Amino acid sequence: MHKQKKFIRTDLAIEAREMHDTNQIDGVKVITQDFQNIRVTSVKILNSIGEKNLKRPQGNYITIECPFLNKNSVDYREQTIKILADNLKKLVYKKNKFKPENILIIGLGNKNITADSLGPKTISKVLVTRHIKNFVPEEIKNFIKTVSAISPGVLGITGIETFEISKGICEKINPDLVIIIDSLAARNISRINSTIQIADTGIAPGAGVNNKRVSLNKKNLGCEIISVGVPTVIDAATLVNDTMDKIIDEMIFFSKQNFEHDFFLTMDRLDSDEKYNLIKKILGPYENNMFVTPKEVDEIIERLSNIIANAINICLHEKITEDDINKFICK
Repeated sequence: MHKQKKFIRTDLAIEAREMHDTNQIDGVKVITQDFQNIRVTSVKILNSIGEKNLKRPQGNYITIECPFLNKNSVDYREQTIKILADNLKKLVYKKNKFKPENILIIGLGNKNITADSLGPKTISKVLVTRHIKNFVPEEIKNFIKTVSAISPGVLGITGIETFEISKGICEKINPDLVIIIDSLAARNISRINSTIQIADTGIAPGAGVNNKRVSLNKKNLGCEIISVGVPTVIDAATLVNDTMDKIIDEMIFFSKQNFEHDFFLTMDRLDSDEKYNLIKKILGPYENNMFVTPKEVDEIIERLSNIIANAINICLHEKITEDDINKFICK
């Protein structure tokens, strides 16, 4: 039996909770709902104790696990869009008196790197209306939000911090709500490209690939924040660590029946921190730049960006239904 995993790099609150060997964590409330092929887990960090235990800011984290999300199924895609839109509405309209009318959508990431292009690709598919709001027919004007969108690029290309660009735009257009889309990192390979996390705590650009910048949150931007992210990469050391665990289990089982197994038992006694640090040392100077993503990531990112954009469209614009969403996708 391996020891509890104390530290594994992940952006998912559900995985931070799973690192604890108990279902009851002080300051944390967890609710799980199962739908057909989809599980929705709400992790609510209630106070500073919960923040310390999960090492995340206080707030709501909703994880939608879709094991078939990377499959090209129309029915499954529509089901995912509906569930994502419904859960986005829970966070967008969580306060009875909060009805945002002016929304800014920010797509983080590098459009030139496929695994990091979820944000920019999603931005190209959301329905932006700020430039036409005053010209739409009166009968639908009240059902359309004022939406603008921006993909600020990355520091290495623009030379400007994402926060500086985002803050400047917020000061200019004064949004009620900012929705941020970004690629994340997971610790469990089964969640790569098959999990969507939405949260109301903001996001730190680049955190998924160990390049954390100034956080985009309510305190820094001055308005309500909702983030939408999908884990598209896994840290190489994490992947090797999980593989090592499985190999050790198999070798211990085999060696007990055939030969001396002290070496494997010694390896098994190492806790996750010790094994993880050993792997990082072996990977050496390349460790910080080694992240793994599936080979079919191009088409998966395209589908994921469609799903997220359509869910945002349905959430924000009252009269848009699932039958209408494809009309607003930029080809």
